[in-house]
Amino acid sequence: MSFDPLFAAPFVVQLHALMALAAVALTLFILALRKGRRLHRTLGWLWVLMMAAVALSSFWINEARWIGPFGPIHALSVVTLIALFGGVRAARGHDRRRHARIMLSLVLGALVIAGGFTLLPGRIMHAVVFGA
Repeated sequence: MSFDPLFAAPFVVQLHALMALAAVALTLFILALRKGRRLHRTLGWLWVLMMAAVALSSFWINEARWIGPFGPIHALSVVTLIALFGGVRAARGHDRRRHARIMLSLVLGALVIAGGFTLLPGRIMHAVVFGA
């Protein structure tokens, strides 16, 4: 494992990866916390900001293009931003079930599944984890 390929990447790619990795770590911590407490809410806001940074930064990463500068990851980024809004709205409206469902869907779709695709050969994170 070597972070050299990531350090050689453009700044926006580094920011994107750093925020995604930090969000994964924070996810594990938040899921272990007692829900509804101040710490859960505070860290939850931090997680939402990190996920928004991941989604927004993707619009400046244009390696896989389908329509102009946009590719399938950009559609996921739009869905992520909408889901973040919905998850926060559900929490603020005290709809715990909806909040939990949306946030867990984001963890699965935007972190686990999308993160898995970053490990495909030819991708920067593949080179980081498995070598060039």
